[in-house]
Amino acid sequence: MNLLINATQKTGTVPQIAPKTNNNTSPILQPQKPDTFEKQQVEADIFYIADLHGKMTNMERICSISKQFDGMKSNGAKLKLASGDILLGSSPVKNKVASHFLNWIGVTANALGNHEMDATPDALATTLSDAKYNLLAANVTVKPDSPMAGKIQKSKIEEYNGEKFGIIGTAPSDALERVGTRESLQDITIDDIDTTIKKVQEEVNNLKAQGINKIIVLSHIGKDMDKRLAQETDGIDIILGGHTHDLYKGVKEGDNLLYSKSGEPVLLTQIGKDGEFAGVLKTVFDKDGKLIKAQNNVMRSGVYTRTLPFKTAVESIIGKPEILAEIKTAPPAPKNRLLENNPHGNVIVDAMRHELGTDVAILNAGNIRGYFPEGKIDSRRISDITPFEDKMMICELSEKQIVDAIKVGAKSFEKSDYKPGILLVSGLEYTVTDKGELKDLQYVNKDGSKSKIDVNNPSETRKFTVACDDFFAYGGDNYLPVNSNPDYVVKKFDVDKNVYTANYIKNLPQPLEIKEDDRIKIIKG
Repeated sequence: MNLLINATQKTGTVPQIAPKTNNNTSPILQPQKPDTFEKQQVEADIFYIADLHGKMTNMERICSISKQFDGMKSNGAKLKLASGDILLGSSPVKNKVASHFLNWIGVTANALGNHEMDATPDALATTLSDAKYNLLAANVTVKPDSPMAGKIQKSKIEEYNGEKFGIIGTAPSDALERVGTRESLQDITIDDIDTTIKKVQEEVNNLKAQGINKIIVLSHIGKDMDKRLAQETDGIDIILGGHTHDLYKGVKEGDNLLYSKSGEPVLLTQIGKDGEFAGVLKTVFDKDGKLIKAQNNVMRSGVYTRTLPFKTAVESIIGKPEILAEIKTAPPAPKNRLLENNPHGNVIVDAMRHELGTDVAILNAGNIRGYFPEGKIDSRRISDITPFEDKMMICELSEKQIVDAIKVGAKSFEKSDYKPGILLVSGLEYTVTDKGELKDLQYVNKDGSKSKIDVNNPSETRKFTVACDDFFAYGGDNYLPVNSNPDYVVKKFDVDKNVYTANYIKNLPQPLEIKEDDRIKIIKG
């Protein structure tokens, strides 16, 4: 497969990019004239990834794409860059695989994403101890006594054949609601968006003062904030974005081709989520470092093979997977996992309730990042479906706390990014409108009997034991109020839901049939 011609998502080209004129006309789009500026132009091919969320099977596929990129002919620089959330959760083993993956494919810089901060500062520092890449964020302050002190740089300079590129990183200003109250955020302070824009401009100016005129930002602040960054600064040429899981195909003015304060072109990318895609950006700069040509190619990782060398390398760290069950039938994965009842996620949440013996179980839909296919299922597949290595808890929550949490999830219908997503449940059934209004809620006892919960006047005294993870319990995504030491926690376990899920499905009658059910109904509002 030719990486740039026959890739699954071949995208268009902007042959020539010019600065916006004073009368705000469109950029000049014209073919390159032969022999014009040829000797003064600088070409750069950029392989870019973001938001893999520790998904190891897609890492193996992206290794194949990266190898193909290595063999691609180039007339200039070849860079490999990442925009954060390559790591995920607190598991040192999974994070070791993710960090080694960046080493294996030759990434030289990665932005500090919120999921890089899922781990404690000490654990993250240990993970980075043999990293061959730099972790970048110009908008963070690290406590001097933290294990992470000195581990995060504002920027780095890369040189290819005498041409220098400045690479700047940014971390997400909303990290607190994305990682709950984890220890990393006690050591690492992240600036708000206005200060972030100011700090990035300062770093651009520092690089410019060193004679560097080709500048790339590895951003983990999200699409809308990337647009602000592009339009409220000067000197940035490319923003390789992440965090909001959008996907830009090609180059489109006003969408991902914007203009700086002085009218210079700024190109943005976003590459989706969970390693489903990887990108190759082919660019040309003029003698002054201005971006004049760009082609954005997006490859779907699912069409690439997980080759034996990379599978073996992963298993040398995590061990051989265990075959757990065989799936006879399974429905397709939901088109929008954040807004739909998910039979694959329901297996996980049922396992949580069963294994911990609680009245109900609750799990945020965003926790589910895969599905159960028909055929044999091993332990790696479970980790792919629920890759977040959170700690399990038993909480005692009132009707009101449960209702309020479900309503927070229901508000996702009203948001353009669908976040934080609805709550998946076991031991409960509820109906919500596509406008985000909770209409009905019932508790389903283990004997199948049901009792109604008044969603307009829920009890504060009637309580249920609830299996959940620490992300939910501590107020992650604000389903519950943020609290680092909530009084409703009954018991904590140093085990993630994937362990309980593996044990649960191993002991179900074989082969398994995963079926749709109506525990969550979405109706017209």
